[in-house]
Amino acid sequence: MHVHFIIHESFESAGAYLPWAETRGHHITWTRVYDSEPVPANADGFDMLVVFGGPQSPRTTLAECPYFDSKAEQHLINQAISAGRIVVGICLGSQLIGEALGASVCQSPEKEIGHYPITLTEAGKQHPLLAHFGSPLTVGHWHNDMPGLTDQATVLATSVGCPRQIVQYGNFVYGFQCHMELTPEVVERLIAHSEADLSRAAQYRFVETAEALRAHDYREMNDILCQFLDKLTAYYQDATQALRH
Repeated sequence: MHVHFIIHESFESAGAYLPWAETRGHHITWTRVYDSEPVPANADGFDMLVVFGGPQSPRTTLAECPYFDSKAEQHLINQAISAGRIVVGICLGSQLIGEALGASVCQSPEKEIGHYPITLTEAGKQHPLLAHFGSPLTVGHWHNDMPGLTDQATVLATSVGCPRQIVQYGNFVYGFQCHMELTPEVVERLIAHSEADLSRAAQYRFVETAEALRAHDYREMNDILCQFLDKLTAYYQDATQALRH
């Protein structure tokens, strides 16, 4: 399988997605937006598109951030969905999926930075790709906004601070507002670029200190994410093979 990653900032990372793709033998390509690399012109060259997070909003303009073309990313997401590809969005990426499908990004009821539980909805508990999650499940968070919902979208997981943690938008299309891909290395980079928010941790219900963030063990959620990705890619490969016969 060919997996394409879109990374928005030098301090952002693919986290656990990278070793997952490498160990499964997937072909990996990248768009490093912060280096002014353009996104692919269309979805013909990949099977799976993963759009990662960043400090931008889907509404951020080119005047505000010259290397981030929200409309171009939304166009690619729409092409990938129309072509039946896998599309996974994390944080900003999930919000871009919603916007691409006509659902406006919203402010989350609470800012969340840290390691907090998500709870599966009834739909989430019945979902075959999430059967191994357990509920509640403690995962990473680093956000202020949340994705919009289309009429067809299904919320699969929520948290106390945010009602849209995992959203399914289509057969192979998922938005994760939470960050199950965080690793200690990724967290260290994010801490370095979030000093203002972390210094005011006591003012928020769901913002941890840098020391607390460093103390967490992220391996369980990484493993659960990788199992989800294995199930998703197997489902995709079965479906695409069935179409060929």
